[in-house]
Amino acid sequence: MPAMTAVDADARAGAGTPVEAVGPLVRGVAVLRRLTEAGGTLSPSALERATGLARSTVDRITGTLGRMGYVRLDGRDVVLTPRVMELGNAYLAALRLPALLDARADTLADELDESVSLAVADLDGIRFIHQATRRRALSVSFRIGDLLPAERTAPGALFATEWTEPDWTRWRDRRAGDTQDASFPAVPPRAEASGDSSFTDSFTERVERARRDGWAVDDQLIEPGLVAVSVPVRDPGNGRVACVASVVSHTSRHSATDLRTSLLPRLRTAVRAMETDLRTAPAPEPGPAPAGLAAWTTASKHELGRDFVESLARGLTVLTAFGEGRSALSLTEVARATGLSRATARRALLTHEHLGLVAAHPDRTFTLTPRVLDLGFPPLSRTTLPRLAEPHLRALADAVREPTALAVLTNDGKEIQYTAGAGTSRVLTVQITVGTRLPATDTSLGRVLLADTAASLSPTLTEVRSQGYALVDEELESGLRSIAVPVRDRTGRTVAALNISTHAARRTLRDCVHDLLPALHATADHIQQDLHTASRFTHVPPS
Repeated sequence: MPAMTAVDADARAGAGTPVEAVGPLVRGVAVLRRLTEAGGTLSPSALERATGLARSTVDRITGTLGRMGYVRLDGRDVVLTPRVMELGNAYLAALRLPALLDARADTLADELDESVSLAVADLDGIRFIHQATRRRALSVSFRIGDLLPAERTAPGALFATEWTEPDWTRWRDRRAGDTQDASFPAVPPRAEASGDSSFTDSFTERVERARRDGWAVDDQLIEPGLVAVSVPVRDPGNGRVACVASVVSHTSRHSATDLRTSLLPRLRTAVRAMETDLRTAPAPEPGPAPAGLAAWTTASKHELGRDFVESLARGLTVLTAFGEGRSALSLTEVARATGLSRATARRALLTHEHLGLVAAHPDRTFTLTPRVLDLGFPPLSRTTLPRLAEPHLRALADAVREPTALAVLTNDGKEIQYTAGAGTSRVLTVQITVGTRLPATDTSLGRVLLADTAASLSPTLTEVRSQGYALVDEELESGLRSIAVPVRDRTGRTVAALNISTHAARRTLRDCVHDLLPALHATADHIQQDLHTASRFTHVPPS
């Protein structure tokens, strides 16, 4: 069973809810969806209005999501955090398509110097699962997890070649009930009036053309200037469309006709290679299932009391039971993976099925649907390392009452560039603005970065690499001391460095190592955890 649109899910959540559905889980998912639609940030009062829930309920739900690490409070706002992406990561890992095909998509984007996307079907819409974008002033891209109406895309016409009559009926009903595409916030409102038969006829004609040609074109269907050409990637097991690969551009670079003549042949070649990859890929080895989730939720409930909604936390942990090598799970397997009782896991799965997040199958297994990506993924799929690090830098600066900073090496390896920072209210403090460059060899940040990237190491850098941190004492400026540690990506490669600066009169060298270094390491760990989650299926730029 494919996933449903946002309007479908909201309608079902509000009416005809199964008796055994978990009410707090339904309400918690609604809060995550409203935050996602708002770009990741809403005040509690705005959430109250958007969800129709009582303020006390909103506070308990956001408090529980905060305990899970899925949101944080920033002033008066509730903000999605990178950790919520573990829900979407579970779906993408179970799907396997991004892991198997993203390298082909990235290579094609480099060869053509155009954006390339992969999309899957989501009922009468399409949802992006991978994006390889170009860095230009005028760029064309959507976010991973964005949902678009089928009739306004080239992939939609290809997916619709496999629609049944009930699928077509659902599509017509949706168009009649959503005249402005309000259930698809990623696209501009459509200009056509509800029930416009000419547009309906146009889509059916494009579907028949796609069935005949084996490819489809989007000639400014989303918005003026946007064009795309798409080819289906077929499942080698059943021959059905597994996903659709698209090359996306704009009319100042390519016309729709030009896409067909100049880019379509190369896209078809790439798709054939993708289908070979799917056919020859070995069966996935199941990764480790999440452990201790039930015990953690119980302990949180005992600690926080009624402010922690245990049924919401347990319901969301059920989604993380799925993953690579665990794409289809039975009720028993879900219960075993999460540590929940069969009865608790069953009610959670029933609720997720009601919300369109999980599909049940005749063999009594369950799978995640693309709609899991609605739970926080799109607004976070374009995060950067500085943006991800900023709240952790602020927390560190507040804790030690010293300024903190994040920096990367410049391309030539001779300088560092500050990319994020957090200051303090001291009269005497370090003030270095984002974008500032300093000699790498004279700074603690630079020495940490050079120690892990330089081809040959001086005795000083050898010591830094051995001890895992750099301590610089009044070398850049009289009175200035700083200590820095590396920030590593999922592969263990150092991509940035994090430091604390102080005045020599405030902290001795021993104080820096014994008092500041543990806090620095802890903060680096927090940043790395967020980076590893956010970068599993998305690219997180270091600056």
